[in-house]
Amino acid sequence: MHTNEILFSLKKSGLDFMWFVHLLLSNSEINSKKKESAWEMTKSLYDAWSGWLVVTLTGLASGALAGLIDIAADWMTDLKEGICLSALWYNHEQCCWGSNETTFEERDKCPQWKTWAELIIGQAEGPGSYIMNYIMYIFWALGFAFLAVSLVKVFAPYACGSGIPEIKTILSGFIIRGYLGKWTLMIKTITLVLAVASGLSLGKEGPLVHVACCCGNIFSYLFPKYSTNEAKKREVLSAASAAGVSVAFGAPIGGVLFSLEEVSYYFPLKTLWRSFFAALVAAFVLRSINPFGNSRLVLFYVEYHTPWYLFELFPFILLGVFGGLWGAFFIRANIAWCRRRKSTKFGKYPVLEVIIVAAITAVIAFPNPYTRLNTSELIKELFTDCGPLESSSLCDYRNDMNASKIVDDIPDRPAGLGVYSAIWQLCLALIFKIIMTVFTFGIKVPSGLFIPSMAIGAIAGRIVGIAVEQLAYYHHDWFIFKEWCEVGADCITPGLYAMVGAAACLGGVTRMTVSLVVIVFELTGGLEYIVPLMAAVMTSKWVGDAFGREGIYEAHIRLNGYPFLDAKEEFTHTTLAADVMRPRRNDPPLAVLTQDNMTVDDIENMINETSYNGFPVIMSKESQRLVGFALRRDLTIAIESARKKQEGIVGSSRVCFAQHTPSLPAESPRPLKLRSILDMSPFTVTDHTPMEIVVDIFRKLGLRQCLAPPWHYNKKRYPPSYGPDGKPRPRFNNVQLNPVDEEREETEEEVHLKYKSRAFATWFANNAGGKEESFGEGKEREKEMSE
Repeated sequence: MHTNEILFSLKKSGLDFMWFVHLLLSNSEINSKKKESAWEMTKSLYDAWSGWLVVTLTGLASGALAGLIDIAADWMTDLKEGICLSALWYNHEQCCWGSNETTFEERDKCPQWKTWAELIIGQAEGPGSYIMNYIMYIFWALGFAFLAVSLVKVFAPYACGSGIPEIKTILSGFIIRGYLGKWTLMIKTITLVLAVASGLSLGKEGPLVHVACCCGNIFSYLFPKYSTNEAKKREVLSAASAAGVSVAFGAPIGGVLFSLEEVSYYFPLKTLWRSFFAALVAAFVLRSINPFGNSRLVLFYVEYHTPWYLFELFPFILLGVFGGLWGAFFIRANIAWCRRRKSTKFGKYPVLEVIIVAAITAVIAFPNPYTRLNTSELIKELFTDCGPLESSSLCDYRNDMNASKIVDDIPDRPAGLGVYSAIWQLCLALIFKIIMTVFTFGIKVPSGLFIPSMAIGAIAGRIVGIAVEQLAYYHHDWFIFKEWCEVGADCITPGLYAMVGAAACLGGVTRMTVSLVVIVFELTGGLEYIVPLMAAVMTSKWVGDAFGREGIYEAHIRLNGYPFLDAKEEFTHTTLAADVMRPRRNDPPLAVLTQDNMTVDDIENMINETSYNGFPVIMSKESQRLVGFALRRDLTIAIESARKKQEGIVGSSRVCFAQHTPSLPAESPRPLKLRSILDMSPFTVTDHTPMEIVVDIFRKLGLRQCLAPPWHYNKKRYPPSYGPDGKPRPRFNNVQLNPVDEEREETEEEVHLKYKSRAFATWFANNAGGKEESFGEGKEREKEMSE
């Protein structure tokens, strides 16, 4: 077959040009022409540097969009409570920057900021003011939620949800047309701001990964090396995922590890470098924008100065147990609700569902100051240690410090009435967040899970931290406290417990470990808290795995029916390929094409009567010898094109997949040659191949189908093996085993050949393309998501 025909066949077979594109085009064509002229040399350099250029553009766009989303979300969130008359584009904090007040509580009441009650009825306090602010809070929340779900439903159904389950599926090789397009990027950016501002129990950190991947996909079309190669494009998407987490948490290294551990299916060293560079560029751009005005990449950056002590490992591990239990409960409850939504009429009205959830959230959230806060601001307050200028209820201890004496380490003190009141409010907020997060994640607006899970863990951790602090204060003579917690010493830091609880709950939901610890470490900027974080995160993972090994993203992938084989999951099959292959022994025969005995009408009838993705091509019905594999889509396109462009092609025309056309009678119509669309080397296994090997082949090669030729054909190729006594070799699971000569050593050539074979197999597996969602499947998925 001609080289162009090979490339055309690979391109149309859904294998994304596989490794042949770079082997035949990049190496032979580009390298052979780069010495011909300066222009060809420039093209060669452009091709070599195109990978770095596309990740640079992706990092720049991701950082800029993240900064704009942060600024807009903060302004619209504060819009529910009031407006800054001196500068309408300022949020509450920015409006009060010029205030001369000394405490944070007094700064919130600066004269430049006006609540809706002050603007509408002219009252700043009293029952009337409270009711008016309550009504306006619900009004803006419902308005933002309605606008968000309407834009998603009408313009971009793929913009809903977190996006990480779909990103994981795409990076495993499956292609979802339109999921990373420009409309999805535009609508998700706008609706993400609206969804966060509505006060729903969701976050923007997960969807930022989707936004960054959309940027990477769009910029990849500017470079031919990536626009025509889905396998190479997935390297860009891995780097974009790292950039998304980098701007979401201000953690560039954590973003790279997140891409490696959680979303990427294949992560070579080259992709590691580019992911790190993309995360660096995105973090630099976000830092330059400075959306929070504190020279930090995130709102809840904190620093602790008090070390942790050995006896605190016990409450840290308890927080890990709580995080694992929360993760297991949330995954089961949320999946059950999402499955019920798909199977009932309630799922057909996504706008109504979002409005109901937003209304319940706003009505319950407003009376509690901790649920009324933006979730990121809530986490910030829970993470923050009590300082001399803090006037929060969480810092209402009895022996108040002298405001003029500013120190870093404040000794443990007995809790005042404000602290006990705050604990009750936090308990109610914990129950509220748990229930609403279950029903919010999965509705038809952009919704992330990172921040709600961290908020739940931070609430639980702060409560535990205050309890341990008071226990150490009143019982400092106990043997567990006696060595470290002296009277008047700063022994316990409740904010540290909130941070550990946040990491534990997020780990219990996502089952992340290394990347999660690094992300939280970058948030705090302290190496000394690595051990508590590791203990809590590993405990949460072990406890969660005891109830089910799937994380929330894998559970949603399985719920949506995406073709995804988890690379981290272990399969222990005892069956053979013959036990699961289709058709079974008593099933109707498999629909196959013969090499040169079928007409155009025969193939069209087979396409109309079956729903297979493709058809094996055999020499004849009698021999059953495999020739190749033809995709359903390629057959349809090729026949339609031949009817329009070739004269003499009719329904009775003979279709030939062979290299040479057989002799036909003179009165026969013109034959149709379709060898160019045939995959001449489909992956095959024998029917006695163990399923462990078959699953591993599908997982590592990214296959959509694997053929098992008839046993008698394999018998000719692989005759039975007999021992020196003339008897057949022993069998295990009906698979013949060859003896292992333990005394024989492999020669140097055999070792070298084995090493090269393994290296080539790995390289081929991970550069092969993936599966593609057909046009009909894509429309059905888009219709389902829009509903």
